[in-house]
Parts: sequence; C-alpha cells; structure tokens
Amino acid sequence: MACHHANGAHREVLERYTEAVEEFGRLVGMVLARQWGLPTPCTEWTVRDLVNHLTAEQLWVPEMLAGLTVSQVGPRYQGDVLGDDPAEAWDSAVRAATAAFTAPGALDRTVHLSYADRDALGYCREMAVDAVVHGWDLARALGGAGRMTPAAAGFVLAEVVAYGDLSSTGMFATAVPTGPDADPQTRLLGLAGRDPGWSPPG
Repeated sequence: MACHHANGAHREVLERYTEAVEEFGRLVGMVLARQWGLPTPCTEWTVRDLVNHLTAEQLWVPEMLAGLTVSQVGPRYQGDVLGDDPAEAWDSAVRAATAAFTAPGALDRTVHLSYADRDALGYCREMAVDAVVHGWDLARALGGAGRMTPAAAGFVLAEVVAYGDLSSTGMFATAVPTGPDADPQTRLLGLAGRDPGWSPPG
C-alpha cells in the first residue's frame, strides 16, 4: 500500500510539474521581440529576466538529480542562458529537466540543494510551484488573464501554505492580504507576495 501511495504521489507531482512547464513554454512562445523588456510582477525583473530565471532552474535539474552539489556545478548557469533564441533555450532546458525527473527511480533520490539536502520528489514539487507562480507572472506581463487551472492553484496553494512565511526565504515579497472568501488562486498569489490585481503599467 505504501508503494501504491508513493507512486500515486509521484504521478501527481510529475503531472503538476509537466502542466506548469508546458504552460510556461506556451507563454514563452508568445513573447514578441518588443516584449522582452516589459516589466513583470517580479518588480526587479523584465520578461527576459523572468524567462532566464526559470530556464536556468530547469538547467539545474539534471545536475541535481545526478547527485552534484551546487559548488560542483559552479557558475555555469549564472548570467544569461537564453542566447539569441529564448524559446529554443527554454524548450531544450525543459526537455532535459523532464527527462531527468521522469527517469526510473529519479524521484526517490536525494538532491543537494543550496539550502539543504532533500528528497527529489520535494524538489520536483518546488519546481512545479515556481513554474505555476512565474507562469502567472509571465501571463500578466504579456497582458493576459493569468488564470491557473483549479488543479494547479489548489496544488500550489497547499504547498505554499506548508512552506510557512515565504518572505523569510528572501525569494518572495511580503505576503499581500486577501479576503477571507478569496479563491485558491487569489490566496496563493497573496501568500507569494503578488498583488492578484497586478496589471502592466501604462
């Protein structure tokens, strides 16, 4: 029974991760040449900065699942990883990351992250969370609605609630209060330091 539950947990996390990176990739493919410099809800990042960040995160996945440490990987994924074809850079990085996550036994491994060692299943959950939240960032920056699927919003909200105060990590802004009757997506965005009503300036 434990094995059945574990496999079910693996499938759910891989589904959420796959859906999130596919949606992010769809949005990357929509970015026009003039839009790469647009602002995003991540106040210090342009659209290109945002896509570069998430692409670099995907590039780390095969290295982490191979058992390397952050110091062993070194600075190879710092700076610009998008080059002249950001969409292809994203697609290539995601293909490699997905292959690494879906390899037999991959989610049962231990990965050596910057803050601690943890199970690869939890790492995949984190990557799904980041892709969903940043997918909203990118959609809004491009003028879209940024509507998450109920499954994605519910999954990520449960993860974010379990993390506690995200702003203490230094990677998220201070939580934005939301109403007691707010839907899961709105609650999630507030906890992740996003103004759910953010729109591109101008």
